[in-house]
Amino acid sequence: MKTPCFQGGKYYVNREDGITLGRAIRVLTASRQTGIFFGFLLLMTISLFMQEAVLEPYGGEVFDMSIPDTTKLNAFWGLGTLIGVSSTGFLVVPRLGKTNTTKLGCFLVACSFMLIILSGFTGQAKLLQVAVFFFGLAAGLTTTGAISLMLDLTAAETAGTFIGAWGLAQAMARAIATVSGGIVLDIGKSLFNSPVFAYGLVFSLQAVGMMAAIAVLNQVNVQEFQDNTKEAIANVMASDLD
Repeated sequence: MKTPCFQGGKYYVNREDGITLGRAIRVLTASRQTGIFFGFLLLMTISLFMQEAVLEPYGGEVFDMSIPDTTKLNAFWGLGTLIGVSSTGFLVVPRLGKTNTTKLGCFLVACSFMLIILSGFTGQAKLLQVAVFFFGLAAGLTTTGAISLMLDLTAAETAGTFIGAWGLAQAMARAIATVSGGIVLDIGKSLFNSPVFAYGLVFSLQAVGMMAAIAVLNQVNVQEFQDNTKEAIANVMASDLD
């Protein structure tokens, strides 16, 4: 969408799809509620994807799995996520609501990380596969709930800007998650001799992050967003033209 504006004797076009990092952050922190949900989205996404860089090494180092077998862990994760995403929208959200669905998903993700840690003490690859599949289900539930809630926290007048900003925020959080997962693992290996404890530090931090995300989500109020955000977004857009 393009919005023509007259300034300084000339017409300028403000493109909603012209999203930069600075503009995205200004939009997402324009009001109290968008700022809170932005914080939730960052925390949830980082906590969800920190294991992405360490899951396969975890299978190889702790469970003595072969490279093909560790690669299959992503298939269990992906299958669980697919089932979770495809079923949540019409089975869970209509019954629990968007916010409660997202909270339930975050809690189940935290539980799945605990199960992944416990499987490491058993050394049983089958249990790890089950835990990863359960993680995928919980991740699908969380993602669908968060996306549904995000649509309620999107101003219709600037929908293109909001969707682009939310997408940029999520991509940024995922990049941070991948890097931080490796860093936390290195710290864990320097602190513990046992690889289970080293990898467990990553998964434990993710579980804590998910529970913290629930606490942040408790502060989200859709009605407050709808009441206060239009004026705040208008001010941000006006400042971008100055």
